[in-house]
Amino acid sequence: MVAAAPEADNQGMPLGPALTRPARYGSLAAGMLPVLAFPATDLEWLAWVALVPGLLLFRRAPRAREAVVRGWWFGAGFVLAAMYWLLPTVGPGLLLIAVLFGSLQGAVGLAVWLLLRPPLTARRALAALLVVPSVWVLTEFARSWQALGGPWALLGATQWRHPTVLALASVGGIWLVSAAVVAVNTAVLIVLVADRTALRAGACWAAAAVLLAGPVVFALTPGPPSARTLTVALIQPGPVPDSTARLDASAALTTELFRSPGPAPELVVWGESSVTTDLTRDATTLARLRALAATGGTELLVNEDARKADGHISKDAVLIDQRGIEARYAKMRLVPFGEYIPFRSALGWLTGISKAADENRTPGQEFHLFQPPDRSGRPVPTGVLICFESAFPDLSRTAVLQGAQLLVYQSSTSTFQDTWAPSQHASLAAVRAAETGRPVVQGALTGVSVAFDPQGRELARLGTDQRGPLTVRLALPAPSWRTWYDRLGDVVPWTALLVTVVAIGAGLYNQQRPRTPAPPTSTPALAASTPSPSTRSASTPSSSTPATSATSASPGSAAPWRARRASSGDPGGTAARRAPRPVPDAPTAPAPIPDRTSAPPAPPTDHRAPRADRGPSAG
Repeated sequence: MVAAAPEADNQGMPLGPALTRPARYGSLAAGMLPVLAFPATDLEWLAWVALVPGLLLFRRAPRAREAVVRGWWFGAGFVLAAMYWLLPTVGPGLLLIAVLFGSLQGAVGLAVWLLLRPPLTARRALAALLVVPSVWVLTEFARSWQALGGPWALLGATQWRHPTVLALASVGGIWLVSAAVVAVNTAVLIVLVADRTALRAGACWAAAAVLLAGPVVFALTPGPPSARTLTVALIQPGPVPDSTARLDASAALTTELFRSPGPAPELVVWGESSVTTDLTRDATTLARLRALAATGGTELLVNEDARKADGHISKDAVLIDQRGIEARYAKMRLVPFGEYIPFRSALGWLTGISKAADENRTPGQEFHLFQPPDRSGRPVPTGVLICFESAFPDLSRTAVLQGAQLLVYQSSTSTFQDTWAPSQHASLAAVRAAETGRPVVQGALTGVSVAFDPQGRELARLGTDQRGPLTVRLALPAPSWRTWYDRLGDVVPWTALLVTVVAIGAGLYNQQRPRTPAPPTSTPALAASTPSPSTRSASTPSSSTPATSATSASPGSAAPWRARRASSGDPGGTAARRAPRPVPDAPTAPAPIPDRTSAPPAPPTDHRAPRADRGPSAG
């Protein structure tokens, strides 16, 4: 890597001038461009080149500090555009979220500036193809931490409609898909800015290799073999704001489903917050649900959003059959501001100007599988997660490692009904399916309800403008079947961290490594004109000038020579012995003191007056 600019270039500036730089606003707009590749616009092809304008602005920054600031503005623009639909919930807190998450992209700006600024070399171009995607993946991995909100709008999710690309997720999770997208963008940038044909050709080959990686993996790793099948029904009542009316609508659609011709479902899934009372204390509602399960001869998976006996509010997935409650799971990953306010003592004022949570929900502490039976009575190990938890790759992987054959998500995005949020949320189910090799269904109160096969291919869908039951028959893999991501986990972000650390170390080493001067070179002409020791000893200095060369082989005549050699930094006299003698009939000025760090010392000068009886030099 290239050393950073001097510290003097990194001095701060007043806020006013900092906000008047057009390139920074260009970075803000460039950060919004990749969002068009996400649902609901779904211009997924744009993701492969959408980062290039921002990368160009990073590269053209005059110094390292400005590249970091442009990366920050780029990240803020990305978050503002990708999560604009949070505005009703968090109000001005969205700007705080954008500034916080956007700061992570400053590292990407710095990496691009260090590696791709001119003059671009093949070595730095190759490093950029590895380091820039690694730094990007690290920024996504960092903001995926629950304390920072969670992994929403990861770049790899733009490819949710392409199972051939999502095949990379079965190897390295969504992180590998993100890395591939960033690598292609970096290669395109190199093609645009490189001044050598070889560099452009190499970048084109690199981009082609990355683009082909997904289809190759898809062809070489077919989906898991089917161990058995299961028919699942998703109930979507549509926007019903009243909690009682919502329960009635879900029950009516379920009854209609049971009365319709065709095979009855083996599992019926209701959306998030479909029940708003504590079923352990509401015997009337529980009895109604038990009777409904008995009517269909199946089990109901409902979702309870209620205050419990201990006074806390939690969201629980509840499995019910004709005998009562079979299993319960409390949501562990809560939505920031929607279900709790981080640092409520400092940010609680947001509740007065937005729809932020008036009271924090209580998160669950442990994940476990449900065991609903199929028609034969055999239990089906099922991982049930709630809404926002579909954004976290580690939760679905945990379910598979416990033996899940099916993943179910219960969702409600009614607050964001007419925004891009429902479509963005539904796309995550496709990514989780491809990562884990498990079929995934999402039952939503108001849409989008959707089902995907183990390779992320869409099987059925109900949009936000639809209501009713959605029935799908799923092929389930064996509980022991694993993808590479199931086995290896988050190896890609940890590898990205290693690549980044090595790159930083290499940059520091190159910056601190002492620079050795090039060795002096000799030419045949110089060697031919070098006088022999006998010739130098045959000369005598003039009485009118200081002696600067040896005049005799005797110790007395050689002493002045040694003194001058020592004072001039050439005690060994190497330069004096090798340098040519000047022409004797043309006196020259005294030689300057040589600098051994830049060039060999000049030869001593003969200041003797010319004599008529002396012939030309023998050298």
